Amino acid sequence: MLKTAESVTPKHPDKICDQISDALLDAYLSVDPMSRVAIEAMGKGNLIYIAGEVTSTEDIDITNIVKSLPLGLDNCEINLNLTKQSNYIAQGVDTGGAGDQGIMRGYATSETELLIPSEVELARNLAKRIYEIYPYDGKTQVTVEDGRVKTVVASFQKAKAADLRAIIPKISPEAEQIFINPAGDWETGGFVADTGLTGRKIVIDNYGPQVPVGGGAFSGKDPTKVDRSAAYMARKIAVDYLRQKGAREVYVELAYSIGVKKPVQATATIDGAEEIIRGYDLTPQGIIEFLDLRKPQYFKTAQWGHFGNNFKWDTATVS
Repeated sequence: MLKTAESVTPKHPDKICDQISDALLDAYLSVDPMSRVAIEAMGKGNLIYIAGEVTSTEDIDITNIVKSLPLGLDNCEINLNLTKQSNYIAQGVDTGGAGDQGIMRGYATSETELLIPSEVELARNLAKRIYEIYPYDGKTQVTVEDGRVKTVVASFQKAKAADLRAIIPKISPEAEQIFINPAGDWETGGFVADTGLTGRKIVIDNYGPQVPVGGGAFSGKDPTKVDRSAAYMARKIAVDYLRQKGAREVYVELAYSIGVKKPVQATATIDGAEEIIRGYDLTPQGIIEFLDLRKPQYFKTAQWGHFGNNFKWDTATVS
């Protein structure tokens, strides 16, 4: 069976936008942990457009925060369009209900120590290793067949194909095929070469293309948005069940209605057998408290994915 996954570096234009959104979320939570935040960024050239909804007791210096990020944005022009959270959304969240309807998926597999699919781990680790040498815009892709690495693809800004071709076999020596900068070497990346947008890498941010995702993006959203908090909780439950039941793989599905506290669906599929999830407080407030989601911690999640990076929701509860 062939399985393929890709990874992108923190200097990829979409990931830059994810990091902007989550850096601003962190800044708001640092001054007011109860801040309601939904911020999205778009970048092209030297122009960054930041829009969304924020309700907070304190203001932050958005322009200075963005330009101070280690992303080379100090010469960019920042355009802002922020309003307060809609009263119609707030009236549901204020009573403890979910900030939106939606489906959130969680997953865990025993095939790797990080409990994520092997092709995802391989693509991410390869990207990290090359990024240490070439800290620019770049992406990797790994195809595995029955656990063996079949094909590796790597495209990196400011990296000569000959140089990458020399180091990749050391990182992934078992690969049968290697494609390096297959469209040619390239010097220009980031916002100069392409438009970036928050939330456009949700498959990379989750578990790769072999595992269904709920559809909602994470970055820039405070934890009252179940798109984010319930997806983290779904991962936590999947990890717990995998460990507790000695399973091979676990899929978790949660679904919510806006303004309603409890999920309308909470099921786990454990090695093919479905069961109702019990023993967890799956209200938005219960999830926030259990995973400690009101503290600044999100900028890091926007760099290399939200799962399999030793966050609290990646760790099993000992039973």
